[in-house]
Amino acid sequence: MKRIHAFEFEDLSWFPKSLRNYITDFLQFGANAFDIYKSVVPIINKGIKSAGNDTIIDIASGGGGGWLKLTEHIRKEHSDLKVVLTDFYPNLEAFNSTESKMPHVFECIEHPVNAMNVPAELKGFRTMFLSLHHFKPKDAKAILQNAVDTNQPIGIFEAQQRDIKSMIPMLLSPISVLLMTPFIRPFKLGRLLFTYIIPILPLLVLWDGVISVIRTYTTKELNQMISELDQGDLFDWKVGLSKGKPSQILYLIGIPKTKSSSHPKT
Repeated sequence: MKRIHAFEFEDLSWFPKSLRNYITDFLQFGANAFDIYKSVVPIINKGIKSAGNDTIIDIASGGGGGWLKLTEHIRKEHSDLKVVLTDFYPNLEAFNSTESKMPHVFECIEHPVNAMNVPAELKGFRTMFLSLHHFKPKDAKAILQNAVDTNQPIGIFEAQQRDIKSMIPMLLSPISVLLMTPFIRPFKLGRLLFTYIIPILPLLVLWDGVISVIRTYTTKELNQMISELDQGDLFDWKVGLSKGKPSQILYLIGIPKTKSSSHPKT
């Protein structure tokens, strides 16, 4: 299946903030309800250890993704875990809700954070869940390059692959929206309105889900990006598919070979 970088509604600058937040709320609820990232916990633990500070800088967090469930697993090895949520379009209500549940773990950055130029003061294991496919190849590579330039470990995780197998649940996603919406908190009349009365949300999730599949990078394409990085050989890289249930996750992890805070380009 050829990669096509068509648009997703939640990426559009003019897209109504409330609808974008409803979409990311749905994704967050699903990720936590089904604990879809459980199989990559060992990979995340490895990245945290390499950072040396038990801090995760989550980039393009959306509504907070699957972090409520992930923290339950990760804190078994990293009791002092701190997760910093960031996004270019931060869903502040969802961020604050997540932070309120575990204020000793979560911190929210309220201003936009560019994944291609993460502020230098945000140091830790960088993670991206279900978000690299939103970026065109040169921008996706810039995200990896920024991690190399600042000597910060990075982990990329996608819950789908660019294949027919991943397309099937996306085609069925409107049913998931209809079934899950009553359980999403906080309760929102607008969410019910745009799900059941004016069914915009099921259609938006369907479109963005299908486009997510055809935008997702393959392991070959990710390895190609790594090979083109300036000083990329200063990192240890691994690209693969996680083993275990409930979901097989496509991942990329890059860990600096040295722990210096930065290294100059030559």
